[in-house]
Amino acid sequence: MVTWELVVAFALGLMLLYLIGYLLLVPMKFLWRLLAGSLLGGLALWIVNHFGALVGFSVPLNPFTALITGLLGLPGFLLVAALNGLI
Repeated sequence: MVTWELVVAFALGLMLLYLIGYLLLVPMKFLWRLLAGSLLGGLALWIVNHFGALVGFSVPLNPFTALITGLLGLPGFLLVAALNGLI
């Protein structure tokens, strides 16, 4: 015979397991998004530098500029290019 205490304990255990899984999964999604954005930002900067060399325009390619460009997109690239022009 199954008691109510056993059912409640089982339900609480499942909810706790779900909560722990969720708390571990959310940061991993953020880290994967951060990594993917950085790689795409680095690729975008490499393409801009490759074709910008024809007209004398280049932006330094490093992890910081790739991260900014990957996370912010076009506004991030414009920010990096403007800061490069100021420095």
